[in-house]
Amino acid sequence: MLLRKAPMVSLVNQQRLLGSLASMVDPIQYREFKLLVKPELFHKPRSFREFGKIARRTAKKLGAKLSKTGSTGKVQLREVLFYDTPHFRLYNNGFILRTRTPIKHGMPYRRYEMVLKFRHPDKNVAAAVDVRPLLPSIYTVKFKEELLPLRETLGSHRTLYSHNCELDSPNLILMQRFEIISQVFPALRGLGANPKAVMCVVNGLVIDEELVTLGVLDFGGKMTAKATVAIWRNHATRQPIAGEFSFQLKFERPEVVPRKAWMLSESFYHQLQLDAEDWIQLGSTKTAIVYGLGKVPVRNAE
Repeated sequence: MLLRKAPMVSLVNQQRLLGSLASMVDPIQYREFKLLVKPELFHKPRSFREFGKIARRTAKKLGAKLSKTGSTGKVQLREVLFYDTPHFRLYNNGFILRTRTPIKHGMPYRRYEMVLKFRHPDKNVAAAVDVRPLLPSIYTVKFKEELLPLRETLGSHRTLYSHNCELDSPNLILMQRFEIISQVFPALRGLGANPKAVMCVVNGLVIDEELVTLGVLDFGGKMTAKATVAIWRNHATRQPIAGEFSFQLKFERPEVVPRKAWMLSESFYHQLQLDAEDWIQLGSTKTAIVYGLGKVPVRNAE
């Protein structure tokens, strides 16, 4: 993976940038629906098609539509890595630092995506965290409402708010001292981490992601969303780790989304949990599963 050290921004420029960024308010422009699925059931291409048929039937009976647009059955491969301090100071304080790299011809591609995100159940708390970097890089800030199932029952949802900054192939080495990483991402300052602690790959786990597009959901009112299933496997052992069905609505602001489409997307999400009950895995998030595989205590209850 091509990660190179970037030049540091001067302290004066840092203060100017932080001062200007502090006045920015990022509106919620995404509503992402996530549903953990049992990864061991997705062992053949046919498995993805079978799950897609269930989702299609659910959409049809509710008055929505899941087209087969993009549902070629082709698997998109990506490498996923999470980075944190040895004591998980980032994740235990609501932060996630991740890279995702396309796999081309069996090798990681030279361009990749780095994401710093802060997740919290309180919208105002999530909105107040400025995830922008002090780094010369192309980046996009996304503020999302994420819907997850309840932890113990199916057919409803709970909500997390995710403030994300996505960077395109930044010139940054992540496996170095925390004090350097926190200079690049000011939002990480104040976490109580040892400045000399070296960032590392969470639980030493290299994840192979298999992403399959099932089609495009249409809830009316020009509200559409690509429906995907992502399966995570341990690169070294090929054992399944986690799976997720997801779709995401994008809009300028929540108020402009037609109420019928808003409610229909929720109804589809709730009903699919019941219709595909045998495929669904109770729990929280894929990230929580990865962090929970090691021996370091995890205090983040997403």
